[in-house]
Amino acid sequence: MDEFSLVVLAAGQGKRMRSDNSKVVHRVCGKEMVNWVLGAGLEAGCKNATVVVGHRKEQVIEAVGSQAETVEQKEQLGTGHAVMQARAQIAESDNVVIVAGDTPLITADTLKAAMEEHLRSGNSATVLTTVLPCADGYGRIVRSRNNSVERIVEHKDANEEELKIKEINSGFYCFKSSDLLSALSRLTANNSQQEYYLTDTLAILKGDGKKIGAFTVEDSNEVLGVNDRVQLAEAERLMRGRINNRHLLGGVTVIDPLNTYIGGDVIIGTDTVIYPGVVLEGKTVIGNNAVIGHNSRLVDAVIGDGVDIWSSTIIESSVSEGTHVGPYAYIRPGCSVGKGCKVGDFVELKKAVIGDGTKLSHLTYVGDAEVGKNVNFGCGTVVVNYDGKNKYKTTIGDNAFIGCNSNLVSPVTVNSGAYIAAGSTITDEVPSGALAIARARQVIKDDWKDRRK
Repeated sequence: MDEFSLVVLAAGQGKRMRSDNSKVVHRVCGKEMVNWVLGAGLEAGCKNATVVVGHRKEQVIEAVGSQAETVEQKEQLGTGHAVMQARAQIAESDNVVIVAGDTPLITADTLKAAMEEHLRSGNSATVLTTVLPCADGYGRIVRSRNNSVERIVEHKDANEEELKIKEINSGFYCFKSSDLLSALSRLTANNSQQEYYLTDTLAILKGDGKKIGAFTVEDSNEVLGVNDRVQLAEAERLMRGRINNRHLLGGVTVIDPLNTYIGGDVIIGTDTVIYPGVVLEGKTVIGNNAVIGHNSRLVDAVIGDGVDIWSSTIIESSVSEGTHVGPYAYIRPGCSVGKGCKVGDFVELKKAVIGDGTKLSHLTYVGDAEVGKNVNFGCGTVVVNYDGKNKYKTTIGDNAFIGCNSNLVSPVTVNSGAYIAAGSTITDEVPSGALAIARARQVIKDDWKDRRK
């Protein structure tokens, strides 16, 4: 296949979104719309990508990152004018795919098929079209008597007969780069909006005797544009269904797909069960035979085989095979929980390494700590890692036992096999095999109640 470059139009303001943010950085299933489009184009085989930015350009540039080069459209003078800003990049390849940054549902398979059709037919330009029962707001495809594409007329410029056409312009195009650049140089703003329409390049190329073709997208949802929050919610619904179906077909049990939210980059192993209300975001990876219980949220988490998680939150952390988490546990960024552990109800971990077989059953906080294997934490244990200015590390060796309601004041070390008596506040190192008791002796005052009366 001849090389294609990719140009994503992402400069528009999107007034109907009623937002202070760029339209294309609004998220669908956890990913910015512009990145869904970019990903589809690159996966389809485009060798390089350029994003045309404008309104809130800094937000778009940050979202895109290193995936694409960016060029700025300083004045909003139409889609043709936007493409003009990428002329240098277009000239670097034989062909170019042009897409809109607010169409997150387009797939790589559709773009690849359109690119192949463009080359096979020897077209100068190929417009992706679809048929809608209600085409209001879309540019109409005007065909000649031999059914070839004659031109595209924008909705605002269409006459009564043209408004009856149901085949619409999706806003996606394949062009032979040299022909597109030639047509761009001859664009005018002679229309009701006084803008440079990219669609007018087709009529120019037609006048040059060039071949204009069309590629019909069977699933019109793929070219759904997002112009307001209602359409954003619809795109979210459709994308969520697509993602959930992919996991279902891959061997994952999703009990209630209508009430499960899985990001596009999430990976889930076979025979894992996802309960209703679960939210899986970012680069989360879940192994085989895991159970993710209702109302759990995982963000950039790595979960091993056979882990079960109930009504808990795990962010930027890993949990190894066979561990139980929850209910109502909170594992904050920077944690690594070993195999066969228990992180029970109302346990909070932060930047902690937890060794295999360790049990934190309930109502415990462990932060900035390195914990060995087979350690037992009693209820109400707190690692006191912050003095109001700095944070310090606690180290606990293998097979240690931390009694209920203990405070470990960092920095402190509890060596292997040591015991901490319940209710202790530990400030000094505890030797291996020792028992540390740091509390006042119990005092009994006989008949105190009667004397008080």
